[in-house]
Amino acid sequence: EILFDIAKEKDVEIKALEIMPDHVHIFIDFDPRLTLHKIIKDFKGISARILREEFPYLKSKLPSLWTRSYFACSVGHISEETIKEYIENQKNV
Repeated sequence: EILFDIAKEKDVEIKALEIMPDHVHIFIDFDPRLTLHKIIKDFKGISARILREEFPYLKSKLPSLWTRSYFACSVGHISEETIKEYIENQKNV
């Protein structure tokens, strides 16, 4: 819910999302004039702030909720449907 709220605020469309125990798969569509780095920074920073406000014990349990790293690739020769299916099936792996 938090990530969808951030996406709406930043005019980013989440096409697929799967939350894993130690990482997140997210397929987004955004205006190419925006920078991916800024979008990822906003997702991580805003969600961390909201979660720490809602669950104060996270402040003492985890030094940070997110790492600075991320992996990104663009849709090219692979269809959007293939990417959505891959993301949606991650919990079955």
